[in-house]
Amino acid sequence: MARYTGPKTKIARKFHEPIFGPDKTYERKPYAPGMHGQNKRRAKTSEYGTQLNEKQKAKYTYGILERQFRKLYAEASRRGGITGEVLLQLIEARLDNVVYRLGIGRSRAQARQLVSHCHITVNGNVVNVPSYSLKEGDVIAVRERSKSLEIITDSLASRANNYPWLEWDNASMCGKFMNYPQRADIPENINEQLIVELYSK
Repeated sequence: MARYTGPKTKIARKFHEPIFGPDKTYERKPYAPGMHGQNKRRAKTSEYGTQLNEKQKAKYTYGILERQFRKLYAEASRRGGITGEVLLQLIEARLDNVVYRLGIGRSRAQARQLVSHCHITVNGNVVNVPSYSLKEGDVIAVRERSKSLEIITDSLASRANNYPWLEWDNASMCGKFMNYPQRADIPENINEQLIVELYSK
């Protein structure tokens, strides 16, 4: 499967949750997509279906393909600790996600594009791989010649969220990945235990 580029509201309605952020269309139609979405009586979802649905929601939320997601799970299972929490920590440490969390991009898709187009540096070096895994202490910054880009300045002007595992200096347009986040600090509504159960079958 290639990365999804279709209507985001349709996916949000599928999961009954605005997973891509505030969505006025979703608020008007908070039911499943399709001509029978509002009235159709759906059969009770099986245990497997519930687990698969949670994994798909996580993949769409973070914009990760199946092969990448499976590799992250394999890495999480090799590390110590609670596999589900470690999985989310590894996903949160992806460069495109951190660029989004820092407010440099308004969405993960926009953050991924900024990374791919060489607007972001890590420890002073340009990195154009959105899935690049950050380590504790890494410094993420906007490339010098990209600091005047309207798409970046507009995003930073509306920056609202602060996360305890990230530091941000607005004057120099650079941030620091302090440490892997605790589960309680990750705002995404994902039941990671269901994902672990799915991959453990």
